[in-house]
Amino acid sequence: MTKIPFLLLLAALLAMGSCQSPAGQPADLPGSYPIQPVDIRQVHLSDSFWLPVIERVQAITIDYALEKCRQEGRMDNFLLAAGKLEGPARGAMPFDDTDLYKIIEGASSSLISAPNPELARRLDTLISIIALGQEPDGYLTTWRTIDPARPPAPWVKVIEGKRWESLESSHELYNAGHLYEAAYQHFAATGQRNFLDIALKNADLVVRTFGNNPDQLHKVPGHQIIETGLIKLYQATGRQEYLSLARYFLDHRGDSSHHALYGPYSQDHQLVVDQEEVVGHAVRAVYMYAAMTDIAALQQDSAYRRAVDALWHNMVEKKMYLTGGIGSRHEGEAFGENYELPNLTGYAETCAAIGSVYWNHRLHRLGGEGRYFDVIERTLYNGLLSGLSLDGKQFFYPNALESDGQYRFNMGQCTRQGWFDCSCCPTNLIRFLPRVPELLYSQAGDTLWVNLFASSRATVAIASQTLEISQETRYPWSGQVVIRVKGTKRSPATLRVRVPGWAQGEVLPGDLYRYSSARQGRISLLLDGEEQEIDIRNGYLSLSGQWEGDHELVLSLPMTVRQVEAHSLVADNRGKRALEYGPLVYAVEKADAGSAWEELSLREGEACDVVWKPDLLGGVNTIGWGPYRAIPYYAWSNRGVNPMKVWLPLREQS
Repeated sequence: MTKIPFLLLLAALLAMGSCQSPAGQPADLPGSYPIQPVDIRQVHLSDSFWLPVIERVQAITIDYALEKCRQEGRMDNFLLAAGKLEGPARGAMPFDDTDLYKIIEGASSSLISAPNPELARRLDTLISIIALGQEPDGYLTTWRTIDPARPPAPWVKVIEGKRWESLESSHELYNAGHLYEAAYQHFAATGQRNFLDIALKNADLVVRTFGNNPDQLHKVPGHQIIETGLIKLYQATGRQEYLSLARYFLDHRGDSSHHALYGPYSQDHQLVVDQEEVVGHAVRAVYMYAAMTDIAALQQDSAYRRAVDALWHNMVEKKMYLTGGIGSRHEGEAFGENYELPNLTGYAETCAAIGSVYWNHRLHRLGGEGRYFDVIERTLYNGLLSGLSLDGKQFFYPNALESDGQYRFNMGQCTRQGWFDCSCCPTNLIRFLPRVPELLYSQAGDTLWVNLFASSRATVAIASQTLEISQETRYPWSGQVVIRVKGTKRSPATLRVRVPGWAQGEVLPGDLYRYSSARQGRISLLLDGEEQEIDIRNGYLSLSGQWEGDHELVLSLPMTVRQVEAHSLVADNRGKRALEYGPLVYAVEKADAGSAWEELSLREGEACDVVWKPDLLGGVNTIGWGPYRAIPYYAWSNRGVNPMKVWLPLREQS
């Protein structure tokens, strides 16, 4: 195979330059979410919990993943497609292209909070490589361009080697969706059109190819995400055809008169507006639900809204792990039956946790209800963050709630791995984590929501004034949050401060889990030194008034060790309890139990201490009783192979 030295090729492509012309989003698009996140550019973290995580991704994980992609031929595939190299497609998956797209998306978000000219140049180089692999009419899936008869995975169906012939397995439209999502974020972060133009050229091809006309293909994607990607391109350009095609793909899912159905695995078993139970591949599902929520918001579609509400209740009340993880089966990376939540063999894919956050954030933007951020917070601090190691170079694909040190649950290993043949989860973490600041605050009209607690500052245009808001807190290690607000005018505004469900005595909405004892301590709020009445509505304390000048709020949430029990229909957790402290789920590793591991248990109302360990696992609060000490679940498996349990046997009182 003819091989061009990689660094020389990068330098040559970089010299080609890129299109630098910025373009703003259309000012007025029909339909919108009532509530918007505060622009990530206006939110500056100083937090001792999330900021180090984001900086780790920026300083370590992005470079690490790019090198892994180079080693495994992700860049080469675009050059092979362009005829610049010779040989077969490299890699093991038909969606390997998306690893680069997701890294570019995460790196673009990173550039907003941490400008980095070198990283920006590297992105331009990668985009130039991607442009080379695009066919003249806009088509972009490298394995099919290189050799359509030889897909990288044996389960990809090839009949005649034509485009779009096997959408249930080819991932051609999945690749497009991640391309659109990444190009949108790169454009939003940099103002450059070089990546956006690649995405638009591809989207225009897809618009011409799929639809109701007799000369178009009547198909839907196997793996969803193109729907939200198309909607983002609509938001970037105002072009109605992108929104219409997203809706086309959703409206015809489950329609047997339109195409041969893929079945429940791909949520293609009934019309989306008729679906009430979350089934099938969990990542596909939540990506689809996010797109359905977009349609509910942008087109005020009540049928779509009813469907996503029903699906959300089923997921949260019957199919969600205590950590916020979703998808209980390794087989099909899928949701199981109601209450099917095994611990040792549980799946709870990292990508599914990320998709759940994206979906719940959209649901919150419809009406500002705190329950959606209860799910987001639980997922963020537990079943999502667990996917990334403390050194930024090791990952979980599944996130089990128990390990015996022998069952190889993590794609052939029983501890974290440095990479996977299917590397969707590591690159999805890169895509997601730099955007955590976007979750902290929301706004609409004269109202500002404080959704999550992290030391930060933000400047927000509210109605006719500007509010400067900041937080100081050690959350999640401490329940005290100091919020300072400074307004520029004597103009009315409303501040809504979330009170997490866990602080109100609710593990999650519904009865899937409950605390085994009453909450201890009280919630309090001081405004400029005066105690306020605690009136929680839709999960928020609401404070309305004039915010001119400097004001200080002190929110105190009662953090104590709580025991959790699961619904009796969750077979694996009968006679067991889990431990929580604030938003954190705890786990016991054998490393912290030693010879007492086999007798590991917990009594009803067990007296526990909470001890800060600055030199353990990056600094954590630990929970101790008898000879045992529990650590936050997200931090487990950072010390090699180590048996672990979240759900602990309950022993009788002695």
